[in-house]
Amino acid sequence: MQVIRGLESVSFSGIVLTVGNFDGVHCGHQAIIAAGRQRADSAGTQLVAMTFDPHPATIIAPDRMPAALTCLEEKIRLLERVGVDVIVVVQSRPEFFHITADQFISDIIMARFKPRFIVEGASFRFGQHRRGDGNTLRAVADRYGFEVEIIEPIRANLGGHPDTVISSSLIRHLISSGTVDQAALCLGRPYTLVGSVVPGVGRGQKLGFPTANIGVESQMIPAEGIYAGRAKVKNQEFTAAISIGRYPTFDGGDLLVEAHLLDFDGAIYDQAIRLEFYEWLRPQEKFDSPQELSRQIARDVEQTRKIVSNHRIVEQP
Repeated sequence: MQVIRGLESVSFSGIVLTVGNFDGVHCGHQAIIAAGRQRADSAGTQLVAMTFDPHPATIIAPDRMPAALTCLEEKIRLLERVGVDVIVVVQSRPEFFHITADQFISDIIMARFKPRFIVEGASFRFGQHRRGDGNTLRAVADRYGFEVEIIEPIRANLGGHPDTVISSSLIRHLISSGTVDQAALCLGRPYTLVGSVVPGVGRGQKLGFPTANIGVESQMIPAEGIYAGRAKVKNQEFTAAISIGRYPTFDGGDLLVEAHLLDFDGAIYDQAIRLEFYEWLRPQEKFDSPQELSRQIARDVEQTRKIVSNHRIVEQP
């Protein structure tokens, strides 16, 4: 797969194009990519995805900037896995979002991509004040010589509500409330934090359960609590009991993301790590003593082992 950063060198013709932020590359995004992939294969051409970095909200509404579900490199990895041939990463700048919808079509879509097909979701908006949409594209399709396909929202059965529309906003809400199992249904895979192992203060070691402390830069961190999941580090996978919190038993502190890797004994400082969240176990609690906390961690570890061993989610990308 090819990654192009910036529009300056972009010059395509006859391709299938999809444009979006694609934060999370969730099941709705995957449906758009799948439709684009089918079009590209039928036409014998490339599927090109144009995305933005950072999130356009940093320019349009910085006070309402959402936390990212995927960092840029993770988004690129996921888009490649679901079938995109070329990703064009456009830097979000104020002038980019002040052009009209007509200018966006003529000066960007046609000047740089000259697509044969455009595939978008029903919620796709573009141009100044987000006035452009799928109907705007359809209105000029004959003039510019492209076809437009709009993919209807993908829905999931969440908490007994079978008609819930999947969106990045919904997934953020689920993750912020700790319902990572529900978020996984929308993503088509477990929610994953990507970071590196950083030095900690060694409390886990003293409690008998050494932990890897994870440095996370710009991704959304799930709600405080204890989770069952999996860690991927140094090309190995481990069942992991994950803690997100502030050490309430030891009078608090900064928010920490820690993972106890089951059946692992070694040093992994400075290593890249991926934490997959399967299920929320319990809230953070303040225990009367370190010994009581250690006994609870032992129970968390056994519960984690059972959950992960029985895990059956279908992982798409």
